[in-house]
Amino acid sequence: MVAMLSTDVRREAAAALAAAERDRRPIPPLRETHPGIDVVDAYEIQLLNIRQRLAHGAEVHGHKVGLSSRAMQEMMGVDEPDYGHLLSDMAVSEDRPVSASHYCYPRVEVEVGFILGATLPGEGCTERDVLAATEAVAPAIELIDSRIRDWDIRICDTIADNASSAGYVLGPDRVKPDDLDLRAIDARLLRNGERVATGRSDAVLGDPVIAVAWLARKVAAFGVTLEAGHVILPGSVHRAIDVRAGDDFEAVLDGLGTVRLSFTD
Repeated sequence: MVAMLSTDVRREAAAALAAAERDRRPIPPLRETHPGIDVVDAYEIQLLNIRQRLAHGAEVHGHKVGLSSRAMQEMMGVDEPDYGHLLSDMAVSEDRPVSASHYCYPRVEVEVGFILGATLPGEGCTERDVLAATEAVAPAIELIDSRIRDWDIRICDTIADNASSAGYVLGPDRVKPDDLDLRAIDARLLRNGERVATGRSDAVLGDPVIAVAWLARKVAAFGVTLEAGHVILPGSVHRAIDVRAGDDFEAVLDGLGTVRLSFTD
């Protein structure tokens, strides 16, 4: 069995990813550069960069779940999702267009955003705990990106790269989780007025609440807690859609509302 990466090599990988994001110059897959990398290494590399950003003034706004569909898990050769952090410097706005050139290979995904009103337990967190702690759900778009060249990723590449997350925006509407069936929210994504994707919330592990409970249990192993006020993105309800300069996106989630995101050059 190949040994895990040394602390110095983890730091080197984290620095390479940080430089790729800063300079918008993607790097080769980490699994090629560091053949011994495993999932534990990848999460530690992610955390190195998160801690660096926090030290420079960013704050944790929440977390995102990736690989929450069976098809994506099979493609990556894994049997569970992964996760990344949502930081204050990743929050984008419906009212202010985002520069597409600020990213390497931007894509968008529609999600059901969870806003926590209470801190979740870690180990042993259940779906019931999630529903009790959720203040509201909201329509959300996650802006994803890969600092790995040509989106040539496998599980360790994306985990180390903050689960390929780059930004997020919530629409203005808030709905109590008891007021709709969280497994049966139909969603449509329009790009410049044309429908480009459809999906339903049960694409996320059969129920997005399951993804949030999984996340609470998973991050507890790394000493992380999902806290009151955090936003949790449980996973996309459809395949990711490429972003082009000048695109205007609108996501419509039945019973939940709408959310928009626009891009300039």
